[in-house]
Amino acid sequence: MGPVAVLQRVNVGSELTWTVLGADHLPVLPIEEFLEFMRNARVASPHTIRSYASSLAGLFDFLEHAQVGWDSLDIQRFGRYVALLRSGEVPGVTRLPIPGDAGAQRAESTVATRVAAVASFYRYHEDAHGVTVASRLYRASGRHRRSRYVSALAHTARGEGREFVVRTRRGDGRPVPVFSPDQVRAILDDCARLDPLSGEWEGALRDRLVFATLAETGTRLGECLALRHCDWHTGRGATPYLEIVPRDDHPHGLRVKYGRHRKVYVSDDLERLYSEYLWQLVDAGAAEKIDLEDHYVFVNLSRGERLAPMRPETVYAKVRTVKAHLGPRVPSQWTPHWFRHTHASALLLAGCPPHVVMRRLGHADIQTTLNLYGWVTEDAELKALGNWQSLCTFGGGGDG
Repeated sequence: MGPVAVLQRVNVGSELTWTVLGADHLPVLPIEEFLEFMRNARVASPHTIRSYASSLAGLFDFLEHAQVGWDSLDIQRFGRYVALLRSGEVPGVTRLPIPGDAGAQRAESTVATRVAAVASFYRYHEDAHGVTVASRLYRASGRHRRSRYVSALAHTARGEGREFVVRTRRGDGRPVPVFSPDQVRAILDDCARLDPLSGEWEGALRDRLVFATLAETGTRLGECLALRHCDWHTGRGATPYLEIVPRDDHPHGLRVKYGRHRKVYVSDDLERLYSEYLWQLVDAGAAEKIDLEDHYVFVNLSRGERLAPMRPETVYAKVRTVKAHLGPRVPSQWTPHWFRHTHASALLLAGCPPHVVMRRLGHADIQTTLNLYGWVTEDAELKALGNWQSLCTFGGGGDG
């Protein structure tokens, strides 16, 4: 039996959003009401709404197979739902035991994100309609527990002294995945490289610029693809920089997370690469068809509508191509977000203060930076203790 609640992409005018369809192919009303509140309140980007909608589709699929009304969920069944999230099992399907098969277990961060979506959904319906499920899923707490995963509706939560009955772990503390310098160079060169004899670029210069920008600025993929030419400020004798500008009009729903404007200073090398790409656009006649100054930097050149803004899916397709070309020279599971992790880790290893890295990455607070990258400075400090005997003085004859 297939899922009874299905995620559905919706275009409302020029705006992209998401909803959940039930078995009758109509929007599931409790979910749609909640998502509409999020859209109107502007508390979440389209990609966050997609994440919440996907999480709630999974919840309603579970409720349908458990034959439980959405407004009748209790602690026991919610615990079973979280267990299914962790195991990766499909509601209503029993996995046959296979020796050595651990199943498709989900990362705890994924579980935490989905649980946060469910919690926000029920808090909304408690405030809006008096549905009491949320009160069953919380209990009194003597202290406020801070979590790295804060829902988009955290500001509507009532009662600072309540905590969720189901805990989600922050993870196993392992470092975030990063590239080596050689791996970054291999990825960039696979996209395009400069011919030393002719002085011309060979390959897809646009794709090299995408990955080079991610590697040097630490921007998120959505922020990178949302850049306009007016956001790219050439040095002209000073240090060039990019402006990360919050906007709500990207045709693919890309936004600056947390809605914070910031400057990101870049190298002369990246500025030259951008200039080469810009001249390629001009030579291809782009200036005659669009207003380059206010248009997006990264556009379609060969597939799709010519000069239309690139989709994230186009970048992921390029990732797959690069993986196929480079094989074992790069990690098989790498994604564009690895450039952000690599950038932040390199800055901290170079001695850059965490609060400066926080501002460059656009994190909401310093704790997010420390949660993700604190291992970098901690590891460096621990290495300094390798010769621990030279740091300690042992006295003789004492009792300790």
